[in-house]
Amino acid sequence: MNITETLKQIAFNPDGLVPAIAQDAKTGEVLMLAWMNREAVEKTLETGNVHYWSRSRQALWRKGETSGHTQTLREFTIDCDGDTILIKVEQTGPACHTGQKTCFFNKIK
Repeated sequence: MNITETLKQIAFNPDGLVPAIAQDAKTGEVLMLAWMNREAVEKTLETGNVHYWSRSRQALWRKGETSGHTQTLREFTIDCDGDTILIKVEQTGPACHTGQKTCFFNKIK
């Protein structure tokens, strides 16, 4: 499926965004959840380097552009409703901006 056809399958919310779950392609560990807009999806599929939309900065960003902790796309999937993306990635360094391997490190006991 080409990029144009892929974009037609995605149900972006009223803000033009869709949640994207990043999962380690080798281990299956969930690394993070971020948001993508159309441009982020396009750039990710075109380049193989994962891009997201920063809601706080209102800007497109390539994962790792400042930290060096990049995500290389290995698989791109859309859920059955088209309203969530699952991307399997090869993660270089920690995924979380706190320096943790995954953003999901706060375990509730």
